[in-house]
Amino acid sequence: MGYPVYMEQSLPDPNVAFGDHRCPGPSYRDLVLRDETGVPPPVLESEYRYRGSEPIGFHRYTSKEFAELEFEKVFMRTWQWACREEHIPNEGDYHVYDVGQRSIILVRDPQGKIRAFNNFCLHRGTQLKPPGDQGNANRFTCPYHGWAWSTSGKIASLPCRWDFPHLSDDDLELPEILVDTWGGFVFVNFDPTAQPLHEYLGVVPNHFQGAWDLSKRYVELHIKKRLPCNWKAAMCAFLEAYHVYKTHPQGLRATGDANAQYDVFGEHVSRFMHTSGTQSPHVAAEQTEQEILDFLLGRRFAGLEGRPIVPEGKTARDVYYKISNEQLANKYGSDYSEFKVADSIDSIEYFVFPNGFFFPGARICINYRFLPNPDNPDECTFDLLFLRLPAVGQPAPAPAKPYFLDINDSYTTAPGMDPGLGGVFDQDTDNMISQTRGFKGSMRTAETLGNYQEIRARHLHQTIDEYMARP
Repeated sequence: MGYPVYMEQSLPDPNVAFGDHRCPGPSYRDLVLRDETGVPPPVLESEYRYRGSEPIGFHRYTSKEFAELEFEKVFMRTWQWACREEHIPNEGDYHVYDVGQRSIILVRDPQGKIRAFNNFCLHRGTQLKPPGDQGNANRFTCPYHGWAWSTSGKIASLPCRWDFPHLSDDDLELPEILVDTWGGFVFVNFDPTAQPLHEYLGVVPNHFQGAWDLSKRYVELHIKKRLPCNWKAAMCAFLEAYHVYKTHPQGLRATGDANAQYDVFGEHVSRFMHTSGTQSPHVAAEQTEQEILDFLLGRRFAGLEGRPIVPEGKTARDVYYKISNEQLANKYGSDYSEFKVADSIDSIEYFVFPNGFFFPGARICINYRFLPNPDNPDECTFDLLFLRLPAVGQPAPAPAKPYFLDINDSYTTAPGMDPGLGGVFDQDTDNMISQTRGFKGSMRTAETLGNYQEIRARHLHQTIDEYMARP
């Protein structure tokens, strides 16, 4: 039996206020309330308000002047994750974080404290450690003249010190950057007057507890890819599920896309959630729960022996989440008993301004970071991390080293990447160069956004504007 896909294009009800229109049929909340396990409490929270329908100018993606001001006003004043605590677990372990023209050395000092120092010599400005470097050291030595600093940021060696009587030890301490941790991530902020990280994160620390605690996980896979678009354009591709209909049509038979839920929690946090194991509103034919399960298993567990049956009164989701968690437990030796249906198989994605994405799920356990190219607003770097639970009773493996991909390299070529998921990411980023051309070549000078499904993109731009307007 075929399953024709149609374009769900119900006309807006003129009697409904802007921002209140929703996809016909069951909502994400309606669907997860049917789950036999119940629903994780954060999933039942909702926070949305209409934020306008004005166009978003393309210059925000292409202008070098805008990019330079944006970097100073946004990236120099916001908390952004730089590495994981597991990257620097021991005294002397260090990790270099580069953003724009700035560079930071994150290091574990002799007291076990994580410190963040400006990665440039105080003599004539030479970078102390190369971009992306990591390792272990008891001092950081300039390769030019040999000035050196301890892991506490104090001057440790200065050749011909007699020639610098005008500099005290205090003058020679490396400038320090604010640093804090959450969920196993190490965050930095260049603004010494910034609000505390846990305030900045809003609802995130309260939501990411129990099974969602990311500090209990380790980096299984890390891919860094150069993308042919502005960092904001790249992020916006992952802030909505509206694109699934055209970009990822292979999954529509078991993906709730147009009926996803979108939330904006205060200034810095937004979220979307969409189901796995329910059919898209774009699928014309109504499937049985058994047909949905068969489709899921045919795509993802082709080698599974036997044909699991959806019992009377149950859903494909109820059966699929058990199979999925069993597969994960067998592969990783981890305990997934705390996870319910929704956080086992759904796409639940939190965004923390300016550039961090965090997924709490069992199967979809990924994290993103997008970094601007300081020399070219048409390019950015995409970090893709997979965070897994370690095997029960076993220490977590060392974090995977990043694997680098260039613009035209497929995600499927990265060692350890699932070929099917790699193909999905290829679909996502294949659109980006065409969009960059459109920013520059379109006779229109701005993009128009949906009021609900693209609310997170609008919230991103509005938050940027708020930071740009600050003195």
